[in-house]
Amino acid sequence: MKNIITLSILLVITTMMTAQIRVGDAVIPYKVTFEGEELTLNGAGVRKVFGVETYSGGLYTVNKYKDDRKVLDTDESMAIRLNIISKKVTNKRMQKVFRKGFDDAMFGNTQALDTRIDKFLELFAVPTQINDYFDLVYIKGKGVRTFKNGEEVGYIEGRDFKYALFKIWLGNEPACELIKGGMLGKNG
Repeated sequence: MKNIITLSILLVITTMMTAQIRVGDAVIPYKVTFEGEELTLNGAGVRKVFGVETYSGGLYTVNKYKDDRKVLDTDESMAIRLNIISKKVTNKRMQKVFRKGFDDAMFGNTQALDTRIDKFLELFAVPTQINDYFDLVYIKGKGVRTFKNGEEVGYIEGRDFKYALFKIWLGNEPACELIKGGMLGKNG
């Protein structure tokens, strides 16, 4: 009887540790850990272009947020996970979309960030495939670590860079309203 109870407890713990949610065609975890800090899914959404799902985006935070300004202004560790779910999302398109996103987010005033933006875009020079995922992780007080499929590919320093990067999805003119609403837990 003891073995059955122990096995049951282990099964529940394992299930909780690997808890995931489906967002469009992507499956993302409820919790992620970076530099020893556990972040919980705040919300997620799917980007659609002409009715085709291209990628999903999830926001992971320490605290729950429904206010985009608080996410942008808060100096706490947080992450955005992007899951590629269409072959139409290539590394060249990602670089182009990121560049436009930074420009839109900062209303064309990116001069103070241009060197770091160029360095960030270089992280996406390698071809992407369906099911690739990127974690854009802001480490409190430091900067943004970028991971591709769980492997770190680069680091860009500065809270101002995090602000501009996260504003691509959470600003007044986001790349996708559905993803913004999803990340803030406002959709469905």
